[in-house]
Amino acid sequence: MNAQIRILIADDHPVFRQGLRQIIETDAQLKVVAEAADGEQALARLQDTPVDVAMLDLTMPLKDGFAVARAVRELRLDVPLVFLTMHKEEDYLHAALDLGVKGYVLKDSAIIEIVNCLKAVAAGQDYISPALSSFLIRRSKRVAALASEKSALAGLTPTERRILKLIADGQTSREIASTLGIGVRTVEHHRNNMAVKLELRGSHALVKFAVKHQSEL
Repeated sequence: MNAQIRILIADDHPVFRQGLRQIIETDAQLKVVAEAADGEQALARLQDTPVDVAMLDLTMPLKDGFAVARAVRELRLDVPLVFLTMHKEEDYLHAALDLGVKGYVLKDSAIIEIVNCLKAVAAGQDYISPALSSFLIRRSKRVAALASEKSALAGLTPTERRILKLIADGQTSREIASTLGIGVRTVEHHRNNMAVKLELRGSHALVKFAVKHQSEL
């Protein structure tokens, strides 16, 4: 990486962009080399201007931050993205991280955090506003739980996976028996075995699991 970290700023408020540039360039290692007033301009600049980090307002005209992030991924542009936003909702953060966004900074703490964020992201690290740290903890727990469920799913036999898929499709045990040409008791036996393997309890737990993992069956 160059000695100076090249930054793109995308925000539809010129006064805010100017203030952000001033804050960023108080650090001699950071240099704003491009600006954009909307998502389409941001995407164009990312394709014609070499930058090390792109900082995008999540809510912009023409293309919002999410749309730009999806386009960056589709075009395989090798530039890490930082979202700068007023949105503190957990769903927004998860959606950003799912798109591969490396930084997520709240606007009300940007003055304090933005320089550290840009440096961290340029160095290949992730940076999330500390105010949202509880969301990251919950996310890591969900990821661990999902990995455990996928591991358990891999332990099912082909017949069990097929039955689980039919359960996800809404079929009853009697309908599954008719579809597969086996007895209802055999279907129930497989259902019980799957519940044990997947450590599921409750009359509807297997159905919920099947629906949740339908795309993987």
